[in-house]
Amino acid sequence: MKLSVVLSTLNNRERLCGALDELATVLGADDEVIVVNGPSTDGTTGTIRARDDVDVLVEISERSLSVSRNAGLDHVRGDAVAFLDDACLVESGWRDGIETALSAGADVVTGPVTGNPDSSETMEVFAVAGRTVTPIPGNNVAFTVPVLDCLDGFDEYLDPGSTIDCAHRLAGGDFDVVSSGNMTARWAGESSEGEAPEWGKRYRSIGYRLAKNYGIHPAILARTLGRALLDGFDDARCVLRGETALTGWVRNGVDVTSNAIRGLRDGLKARYGGDSPRRNPRGVSSRQDRAVQVYDRR
Repeated sequence: MKLSVVLSTLNNRERLCGALDELATVLGADDEVIVVNGPSTDGTTGTIRARDDVDVLVEISERSLSVSRNAGLDHVRGDAVAFLDDACLVESGWRDGIETALSAGADVVTGPVTGNPDSSETMEVFAVAGRTVTPIPGNNVAFTVPVLDCLDGFDEYLDPGSTIDCAHRLAGGDFDVVSSGNMTARWAGESSEGEAPEWGKRYRSIGYRLAKNYGIHPAILARTLGRALLDGFDDARCVLRGETALTGWVRNGVDVTSNAIRGLRDGLKARYGGDSPRRNPRGVSSRQDRAVQVYDRR
């Protein structure tokens, strides 16, 4: 099996070099590494071009993980594609875990990212409208190429949220998603704990991906409303404790409502406006202008 690794980075040159050093210890001679950079301003381009363990460097101008991953997909030549980011340091059994799972018939394999306070180290399966969904971590996941072709990569409308959208679409296609304890990576990044959530962007993403994948369904409306009420209740407690101003709470409520409606509207357009069961109107095939520069030494 030839494995292509797509590694996304943005202004983390030193951390990226550490991730590449670890990756070089586990990959085979036929495997390839594709770094998607940008838009970095810390000298990442020169550093990566000076290394001999990166096969392709793709420069992009958009600050979007969805765009970054799709830009990498444009240049893969392997039988399977793994996605990492510059904060993930792979363990010694990482590649073997991927090959073992995919050779056994899995379509997608994921692994834990230890030490990351922002994500669970176990996949918590959940159900939506009668469909069982297995979440996938965008920073430690591998797909067979036929599956990625079927999905058309990631939906660039969503950032964040494209990986959970991908999980919904995988569930809709009855693909086999498995977890491998051998496919382990260590988290070397920072926690987002304490950062104020972007409520509007979050609920636009929720509304869009649920409407796109399930249409107008009572469970979808109930799920969106339920999450909004829970988040609103938590925010209200912050108001009572004096941590948030009342005007801010009201503003967040308006932002959530307007963006959720917008997301639902756009999701329905994506579901019924296209002619593809992939549910991905802004996938890899939708455009060819992601890269502003490509350095390919293969």
